[in-house]
Amino acid sequence: MVHQGVSNFSILNWCRDLKAQNLTGGVPPEFAKLRHLTHLDLSRNCLNGTIPPQWAKMGLVDVSFMGNRLSGSFPKVLTRMTTLVNLSIEGNQFSGPIPSEIGLLVNLQKLILSSNAFTGDLPVTLAKLTSLTDLRISDNNFTGKIPDFISSWKQIEKLHMQGCSLKGPIPSSISTLTSLSDLRIGDLTGGGSTFPPLSDMKSMKVLDLSFNNLTGDIPASFEHLIKVDFLYLTRNRLTGRIPSWILARNKNADLSYNNFTLDSSAPVECPRGSVGRHPCMKREYPCLEPRNQQRYSFHINCGGKEVNINNNNTIYDADLEARGASMYYWKQNWAFSSTGNFMDNDLDSDNYIETNISMLYNVTAPVSELYRTARVSPLSLTYYGLCLLNGNYTVKLHFAEIMFTNDSSFNSLGRRIFDVYLQGKLVLKDFDIAAEAGGPGRPIIKTFTAVVTSHTLKIHLYWAGRGTTGIPKRGTYGPLISAISVNPNFKPPVHHKKFRTSLVAGTIAGAVCFLTLILCFMHAKGCFGGKISADKELRGLDLQTGLFTLRQIKAATKNFDPENKIGEGGFGSVYKGLLSDGTIIAVKQLSSKSKQGTREFVNEIGMISALQHQI
Repeated sequence: MVHQGVSNFSILNWCRDLKAQNLTGGVPPEFAKLRHLTHLDLSRNCLNGTIPPQWAKMGLVDVSFMGNRLSGSFPKVLTRMTTLVNLSIEGNQFSGPIPSEIGLLVNLQKLILSSNAFTGDLPVTLAKLTSLTDLRISDNNFTGKIPDFISSWKQIEKLHMQGCSLKGPIPSSISTLTSLSDLRIGDLTGGGSTFPPLSDMKSMKVLDLSFNNLTGDIPASFEHLIKVDFLYLTRNRLTGRIPSWILARNKNADLSYNNFTLDSSAPVECPRGSVGRHPCMKREYPCLEPRNQQRYSFHINCGGKEVNINNNNTIYDADLEARGASMYYWKQNWAFSSTGNFMDNDLDSDNYIETNISMLYNVTAPVSELYRTARVSPLSLTYYGLCLLNGNYTVKLHFAEIMFTNDSSFNSLGRRIFDVYLQGKLVLKDFDIAAEAGGPGRPIIKTFTAVVTSHTLKIHLYWAGRGTTGIPKRGTYGPLISAISVNPNFKPPVHHKKFRTSLVAGTIAGAVCFLTLILCFMHAKGCFGGKISADKELRGLDLQTGLFTLRQIKAATKNFDPENKIGEGGFGSVYKGLLSDGTIIAVKQLSSKSKQGTREFVNEIGMISALQHQI
């Protein structure tokens, strides 16, 4: 409660000590008695209701209600506080249209309305706010197009319109906003549009135009935007060649999921550490592995160490790569790309792996280890299953919101919202982990079926600008995933399953079936000398024996076809064979020229038996 004692500070000018105190109840009307108060920060509390009408008498210059539980329509009392320069009601539950009276606040320089539930068109009276330098309206439900009157904001430096349901195109009048240094427009609805004219924005440092259906080439004139540090153009329909200056200059860039013409001289593999370069923009990754080395499952503990589930039955690979901005990382059978920087958090480096701060519910060890950490991304996170056999798969995505708390503090007020694409198809729209699971700290598994046709499975998580960005701290937003499990909906083919089991039995049986003949042959050559018992030597080997006819062996090896030859030993060549029941065997063809003795032969049989540990 903040009512008691408020009027005792009648000569107070600044009040920032009430920030992040988990204050509850309504906004006290008694604040109106503080006639000298000009700066008030009530952000990150649990205040509810609305702003009382008595506040209209206040001479506030700077006020923030960011991250509370305020609700109802836009508080018109704020539009009567014409002294306001900075106003933030971000991260509350306000709804309805923005009133036209907003145009009365002609002194406003900063207006932050993000992460509410505002609707309707943007009022034309916003054009009167010609002193604006910072406007953020992301994560709302507006209607209509981006208005042409944005050209009135000649002094604006920061403009955020992500995930606010506005329609494209981006108006050409944006070209007059030459003071812009931070422009983020994303997830526009409607048809495609050409690249907006931004070449005169010489102060631009952050440019994010992802998910807008932009078409055409990147204008050559953009080369003059030499201050751009972060360039994100993912998920558009841009064409043509990628300008060389982008590849050379922008380390924090993402140009993926477009239709660029890739240079044939570019390297085949995506360079580790960048998704904005050749050939990381490719939609497909060819598998160069032979069929018998292609895979049919993978499991990842996203952001965590290796986890063994069910006593070696399922091992979730470790995923501990800490970097994330424009990052491409791969292992033998999977990879991930991550793009974006957590903006506005005033940190020199970002964390792309988070550790649980919330109590975990309804989960025990060792499964709980999957939810103690998670990989996060501020914009786009894609996991790839590489060199998979084509077919149908079951994909399980493991989530648990571990950055918000399940209590009555302001840490519980955050909303993480993102989209999930599987093989390019939208499968989760505006996905809120905590809302789906029944609160933070509660695991939830989303199960899907996917078809792999080009040996690659793609799981793409994308932040479209929705949800809070400053609770419990700045930079808390974007996709988060705890683990991934992918298994086939088909029986793995013989060369994957039997090659590991039946091949060993077939190898030994195929070798032993010749044993008697070889021993007799060697005895006739006098190799044994009556001193060494071959039977005794062979007892030390754990062999699975069988009996095959010469007709069966010839049929299995296609009459010892050279194409089936897989090796050469001291006693002759080794051939791969396929029996009529699907069992794969290895057959050694005896050479009469061999001069090796019994022990060498027994060692060779032992080496063949050891294949069971290598195949």
